[in-house]
Amino acid sequence: MNTDILGVIAMFTITFLLSIPLGKYIAKVYAGERTLLDKIFNPLERGFFKFSGINSSKEMTWQQHLVALLTINAVWFMMSMAILMNMSWLPLNPDGNPSQSADLAFNTTISFLVNCNLQHYSGETGISYLGQLWLMFLQFVTAGVGMAAAVVVFKAFKEKTTTQLGNFYNYFVKSCTRILLPLSLIVASVLVFQGTPMTMEGKDTITNLQGDTVQVSTGPVAAFVPIKHIGTNGGGFFGANGSHPLENPTYLTNMVEMIAQFIIPMAMVFAFGFFIQRRRFSWMVYGVMTVGFLLLAIPNVIMEMNGNPEIAKMGIDNSLGAMEGKEIRIGAAASGFWSIVTTVISTGSINSMHDSSMPLSGMNELLAMMINAFYGGVGAGILNFFIFIILAVFISGLMVGRTPEFMGKKIEAREMKIAMIIALFHPFLILVGTALAAAFPSVGSSAISNPGFHGFSQMLYEYTSSAANNGSGFEGLGDNTLFWNISTGIVLLLGRFLPIIGPVAIAGLLAEKRYIPESAGTLKTDTATFGLVVFVVIAIVAALAFFPALALGPIAEYFSM
Repeated sequence: MNTDILGVIAMFTITFLLSIPLGKYIAKVYAGERTLLDKIFNPLERGFFKFSGINSSKEMTWQQHLVALLTINAVWFMMSMAILMNMSWLPLNPDGNPSQSADLAFNTTISFLVNCNLQHYSGETGISYLGQLWLMFLQFVTAGVGMAAAVVVFKAFKEKTTTQLGNFYNYFVKSCTRILLPLSLIVASVLVFQGTPMTMEGKDTITNLQGDTVQVSTGPVAAFVPIKHIGTNGGGFFGANGSHPLENPTYLTNMVEMIAQFIIPMAMVFAFGFFIQRRRFSWMVYGVMTVGFLLLAIPNVIMEMNGNPEIAKMGIDNSLGAMEGKEIRIGAAASGFWSIVTTVISTGSINSMHDSSMPLSGMNELLAMMINAFYGGVGAGILNFFIFIILAVFISGLMVGRTPEFMGKKIEAREMKIAMIIALFHPFLILVGTALAAAFPSVGSSAISNPGFHGFSQMLYEYTSSAANNGSGFEGLGDNTLFWNISTGIVLLLGRFLPIIGPVAIAGLLAEKRYIPESAGTLKTDTATFGLVVFVVIAIVAALAFFPALALGPIAEYFSM
């Protein structure tokens, strides 16, 4: 078997094997059970809560959880705008990088607040070390926010009938200290030993093989990169992101970073099963997600390994695959696999240029974000999938003539309205944003670098990435303009917080209802049959909504080759 394929299989297998014990550990953390790290983090957390005056043992309703979540994000927004707009004269700026304009700072702030990290600037020239450290902080806390929101849903289905769903700040702090920080330290250790720089000094002067003297940007890269993947953030310290040799020096670091971005979204599925003591249900969810993921990933690996047939027709050796925009040290197979991992789980980091992918590979990358339900980002991924479970339960109930029930709670009109709004709002944001950009060429489509079908794909990708909180891009788009900064910033906000508010609200409303014990007529939601129903619902509601837009972009580009 091809060694490149073996590398891809190894990455997926290792992630799967590690995700089960990690899921069990995550469930223990949120359930308040004893873990090996208690001796380290119990004093740290007690000190933090004592200093802040927060009572971490006070139970909250779902409404109080959302108020706390939105309030703390508003504070971070104001702090971020102040830092990014004043970097030029603030400390930790050895390279003299400029401050960001108001519209770019708005876009950058919103992007990192919503765990998207859409970057309309180049990291090494567009931001100071202070700015990088601040964004690294946001990568920790926004991932923690997503995980804390997911635990509210966990808690709602663990209790039979309740209005008290734990404490947001307790879940949030534990997510950062006991899960994100230890995993980031492990990844950082590997990166440092593989050559990733960790320094606060400015650019380094070197003499290259041609004898030219060049300035090479460095910085606290080894601290920044781990949480960008562990927290499924994705923002690069350098403009080239994970294809840059200082962010991702070797094939080993490529594997480690791949596993790092994949492991928590996968582990959260198993954590849900351990937390509510329904492991078969978590295996059903994992099965649906994995089937969907493989249907996207396998074709991408094959298409990128096969290369561009138009180049082969010219008599050029194409045996390495479609290598435009890719790194030799990584290869076509690992690049194709990464392109789906990063778009399925909302990381958005890259180890190759997606703008150079084969047309149908680009389509699959778009579909991964459009569906936005296979694994997903830390915390938010399970929330997105939860919406489709609610829809599937309701449709299944109608098919058999029974009142829809999920885990002992009746799903009624109020919950269904919220679920449908969330499910349909995602395609609404993407398609309306793309339509506006196409309708006003002076501010929208003028930014594309490749007129025609691919240019349309560039615009479609930008709004899809924004709505899915992904952050990757078809980087041929000149997106650092007032129109793109503001319009994608608005899509980023709505695309992040509504899909969090909706599932938390549904879970809270269901938790308040009277528990109905399961009977012979209860719909079983932990079977392969129900998993198939969920998969079909995802395909109909999410994927098919985008087919006309995909036909105008990557599909048309494929047939024009």
